[in-house]
Amino acid sequence: MELKTYFQSYENYFWEWKTDEDVPGDSGYHENNLLSIPGVGAIAYRPYVMEILKELQPQGWPPFGALLMVLYAMQDGYTDFAGPLRRTVDFYSGEDFEFNAEKQIEFLEKIESLPQIYKQKQNRIVLLLTLFNNGYNRVAILQAEVSLKIYYKRPHELAISAEKKDADSLVLKKDLSALDLNEKFPTVQSIIDAMKGLIDEPELEDEVVEEETTANTDKDFIKELIDEPKTFQVGSLIKRIWSGLKIPMRHLSPGEQPIGGISDMTNKGDFHRMLLTEFANEDDVFMNRVANNEALYIQREIPPEENIFERIILIDTSLRNWGTPKVLAYASAIAIIKHPKAHSECKVFALGQTNLPIALNKVEEVVENLNQVSPVLEVSEVLEKFFNEHHSQKDIEVFFITHQDNMDDEKIQRVVYQNRDQLKFLVTTASDGEINFYKHHKGARKHIQKIKLPLQEMWANPPQQKQSAQNFNGKKTDLPQNYPILFPTPVNKIAKFLYEGEFFILSSKKQLLKTYLSDNYYDRHSYDYYKTHHGCEVLFDHISIKPKGQFALAKNRQQQFILCQYQSGQKLISKLNLNTGEYSEQNLTGMNIPEFYILIYFGRNFYLHHPDNATHYKINMDGNISIEPITGKEKEFEKNTIKAEAEVAKLQGSGLRIVNNFNKIGINTFQNLVVSGNELYSASENTLDFSKNKYDIKIFAEQNKNKFTFPDGSEIITDSRGMLTFRSSNKSIEEFFIPSTLGGFLSLATYTEFGGSEYYLPEHALLKVRTMDDMCDRFLKPFIEQILDYGA
Repeated sequence: MELKTYFQSYENYFWEWKTDEDVPGDSGYHENNLLSIPGVGAIAYRPYVMEILKELQPQGWPPFGALLMVLYAMQDGYTDFAGPLRRTVDFYSGEDFEFNAEKQIEFLEKIESLPQIYKQKQNRIVLLLTLFNNGYNRVAILQAEVSLKIYYKRPHELAISAEKKDADSLVLKKDLSALDLNEKFPTVQSIIDAMKGLIDEPELEDEVVEEETTANTDKDFIKELIDEPKTFQVGSLIKRIWSGLKIPMRHLSPGEQPIGGISDMTNKGDFHRMLLTEFANEDDVFMNRVANNEALYIQREIPPEENIFERIILIDTSLRNWGTPKVLAYASAIAIIKHPKAHSECKVFALGQTNLPIALNKVEEVVENLNQVSPVLEVSEVLEKFFNEHHSQKDIEVFFITHQDNMDDEKIQRVVYQNRDQLKFLVTTASDGEINFYKHHKGARKHIQKIKLPLQEMWANPPQQKQSAQNFNGKKTDLPQNYPILFPTPVNKIAKFLYEGEFFILSSKKQLLKTYLSDNYYDRHSYDYYKTHHGCEVLFDHISIKPKGQFALAKNRQQQFILCQYQSGQKLISKLNLNTGEYSEQNLTGMNIPEFYILIYFGRNFYLHHPDNATHYKINMDGNISIEPITGKEKEFEKNTIKAEAEVAKLQGSGLRIVNNFNKIGINTFQNLVVSGNELYSASENTLDFSKNKYDIKIFAEQNKNKFTFPDGSEIITDSRGMLTFRSSNKSIEEFFIPSTLGGFLSLATYTEFGGSEYYLPEHALLKVRTMDDMCDRFLKPFIEQILDYGA
């Protein structure tokens, strides 16, 4: 479409070109400088309309008549768009075409009803971009750009367009189609909501942020992070991220950015905006100033509006985001929060099984939250809950930081797409130090930048651990009930149970453990005689019982565990609900029950039974304990008892010797870990076990209750139930676990991977199985090397 065609005016149409002799044009052409509605009033001056078209050019131009009517509807005060539209429609309707403008008038009334703030300054541009985005009969982007250049070179050609012609029905059809937006915007609020998805802030220039630009408090905080071994890796990345960060940082309000005068001059622009004083230079000087971007131009920017968004950062703490990706995630979050040009507060949430608000303003807070890890594989559910329940009514600008592999998950993709209007920025991390920034704009995701951090170089010189900073008078470090791998089954057991095909153990430490057996992989013919033993998980701890007498275990109708105990010497029967702690007992004195009766579970009740006696005693499962004598069922009882005892007997020999008295932990001269006098080493391929240490300990860890801390800040947390937790000061090394068991091959596992003895592999684990040598090379050896490097 040619420039003359786009601006062409028509007879008996709802707009026309006019000349206001009191207002000179901006391009040297002073005629036809006003656009007006015949018989009603002015719409806008030509320079202003051209500025609007320049802003709309990146997405293409709407039909000119449609744009003018929307501009007119935005005016504050009396407007009459219904009359001119109806007259035009009546004039051009005929036998072939019957036009109707009522839908268009209804839509323009919505524009008129918008609050004034959405029709002023920069928001006016945002409103137009929103309304005509992907609209009908648009002028192509490239053609719009060419037309603008032609206008600024030859503005007098508008004189041809100002001469009215007889319009055909196609011209009116284009304008009316572009204004038929009631389905797209059914309400005034829908227009406002759509605008909020488009409002932008000025982006930062691609510049290096010098240390001097940082506020003293933030500079000190970053230095504190770098000086602390536990946060060194996070702190050392922040300034490097600042140097390339291009996301908008400033939340502007009216008047904060100077408008007009000297502050509005720039060294880039169009010739028609160049200051007249520049043309007073000699030709050589003038051309040199232009070529070197030294010439001055008037910028004439539309003032910014107040930023109405609340900024929130969401950090994914699921399993895939553990290790180096999580270090990059926290470094990115702190870089955004503490950026020298950031003037607004940010809220931060760690997403896992729930959304947990966290603070990252102190070194202690960063240390604490770096240890946040959730056992979930992905956080789509809690991310969706965040938007639906807590922030659905707010105007928020959300950053979501996650591992790049998570974006391949369909659930994550769905939640991100559905909330793209509020989830303005997406940040993905990778183990090799790559950070990618994306922005949701106009419903599409746009890649802003990629930052590749040289991690090995930046983490080459970590600080020494400050011994004075260690606190050795604190409380015992909290331990989880279970780990990603199974505990070793204890040798000492109070009782063993078979309930509905599952094995349970009541340990001497008064824990209820669940274990399982799997078939013999190496000899299928021996399946009936041999089973492969496995470790156990803890169901209940600190059970209040006396470790004597007989025990039986079952579940009630509410699927709560009920532990029944029979102490024949005291003539006492008791029942304990392990889930609720509810306890009841009954003295059996006077019932003359022989001491050789045994306690069993059968058919949803407990019984005291002996095969040689016809009388049995039924003990109820629910409510307070009661005993009822019954007769019969001897054969059923005996058959069930024999079968249960035979199955439980397969647990014989499943217990292992556990190291549970931890005193000295260190690294010996052969660079192996030593725990309570036992050296952890690999005797053969793909194995790891403990044996008696015969060498001197080179580096000791300081003990504080159940936590042992090495000079570099790396930690080993001990669990007397038979587990060691390893947390390296190098956060790129994932937290991992090794059982503290003697006399058998061990395993090594993270939250996502497993290697070693199958004994410790959970029955329904989602862990990816690796070779033990691979796991040691990736986790145990780097853990020890990190400590040795600090010591050197």
